[in-house]
Amino acid sequence: MHGSTAYKSIQKRGLHIGLLPEMAASVNGSTPIILDHDLGIFPEVGRRLTVAQYAEHVDDLAARLWAAGVRPDERVVLYKAANADHWMLAAAVSRIGAVVVNLSPALDAATAAALIERVDRPTLLTDGAKLDVLAEVPLTELTRRVISTSGDRPGAVSLAGLAGAPRVRPVLRPIDEAAVITHTSGTTGIPKLVVHTPRTQGIRLVPQWRLLSLMRKKETVAIHIPFVHSRMVAAMSLALLKEFPVLLMRESEPADVAEQLIEHRPVLIEALPNSLMEWEQLAEDPRAPFGSVKIFSSTFDAIHPGTMSRLLNASHRRGALFFQIYGQSEVGPAVGRAYFRRSAHRANGRCVGWAMPKGAARVRVVSRDGQPPSETNPGFIEVAWDGLAKTYFAEQERYATNRNGDWWRTGDVGYRTKLGCLHMLDREVDMVSGVRSSLEIEDVVLSKLDELSELVVVQGPDSVPVPVVCTADDKPLDQARWRAAVAGFPQLGDPVQIPHAELPRTATLKVQRKALAHRFQKQQKDSA
Repeated sequence: MHGSTAYKSIQKRGLHIGLLPEMAASVNGSTPIILDHDLGIFPEVGRRLTVAQYAEHVDDLAARLWAAGVRPDERVVLYKAANADHWMLAAAVSRIGAVVVNLSPALDAATAAALIERVDRPTLLTDGAKLDVLAEVPLTELTRRVISTSGDRPGAVSLAGLAGAPRVRPVLRPIDEAAVITHTSGTTGIPKLVVHTPRTQGIRLVPQWRLLSLMRKKETVAIHIPFVHSRMVAAMSLALLKEFPVLLMRESEPADVAEQLIEHRPVLIEALPNSLMEWEQLAEDPRAPFGSVKIFSSTFDAIHPGTMSRLLNASHRRGALFFQIYGQSEVGPAVGRAYFRRSAHRANGRCVGWAMPKGAARVRVVSRDGQPPSETNPGFIEVAWDGLAKTYFAEQERYATNRNGDWWRTGDVGYRTKLGCLHMLDREVDMVSGVRSSLEIEDVVLSKLDELSELVVVQGPDSVPVPVVCTADDKPLDQARWRAAVAGFPQLGDPVQIPHAELPRTATLKVQRKALAHRFQKQQKDSA
């Protein structure tokens, strides 16, 4: 099978992640998958395997899950330590027609328990580390069965003990029924469970299939995003069907990342914006870890122009670009744009891109107050296309409040320029009194102060915008340099410096702004 033939089949029949490894193996079974860590479920396999071997392991795991009693239409919560075997297990669940519910390993026991309860007595597929985390949770009441991927535990079926189970035929989910469930970042409370179908997952491949079609050589693609995220479905599907060797990275320490990039020399890196910010320091490494990279890609959050510029200047590739896609779990990729080496440092970080070619999402900005949306009067950003998630599991009413016919309200506010570029100014819930865009302030100040590792503007006591700052190595903030950098923003309160490790973050490393704002309000109450 040719990659384009497989892609056309997905557009017709939907994307079934349980079939993807087998499909990719039929395109090119020798395509390598490289890991920077050992697989939890198959540690003996090593850190380099082919797509054909990968597909064989998925088929093996599907047989074991069937032997454990999992059947089509069941929901299987997958909550385990961060490891590339998560995606392998998710594919195995899907292969037997069950619905995988991916929970981030970053979730605490209370949040994980709340989501397991919402799913209504699922099978729990987990490991020893997470069973320890859930020690106080009444799993016998909340789940149908517990399956352990590592070791024997009382009350849990051991997946290892089912080795050699008879293989079973794959079961296809209906194209418009739930296939994969992921969760939102949870920046404002218990995460929502987002339902993806084979159709919505397949359609989301359209914009980036075209981008990757520009890459003629089969060079390595490095992926460093959470294995549980809906974006991982698209990233793995696109890379494998395009026959690109894949480097799956779990480790995030800059020194570890540098070693992987130097050894494998990827042509493309996809990573979280905050990971790329953390890796900026590698631009100065004389070994040029970013030297081989032609495309940097990020799809989770807008990224600061200074970060893009440093990364692009660290590439030795002619025509290197940074491709940013704006979207969210509920909508997939909505708009995008490319930044280039010579102009990235001058970019407006709030410009998140233009609508992509035919077949991709449509975007509009709707007035919040009856007046036309503009730079000074931002409106609600809405998205429409067949790639929208189907619902929130067990929260249809909550989903419906954001859905208006074909259009989904993202929760972000912004405006469009005359040339059609979408500018995203803030999340509606994070808007700060007296500030046009907290994200814009952060872009400007971060570009002036290299010593800052993070800056977040939140609503402080008495409606004063409070800049929360973190510095490299947590060194004291230079107050004189700070005052010079924020001279154009007189509405800001005094900066509050905290250690970088104390920033409350989501599973995708987004700063939990509401948690920071609440912290300052609590401090004011306590001191009153």
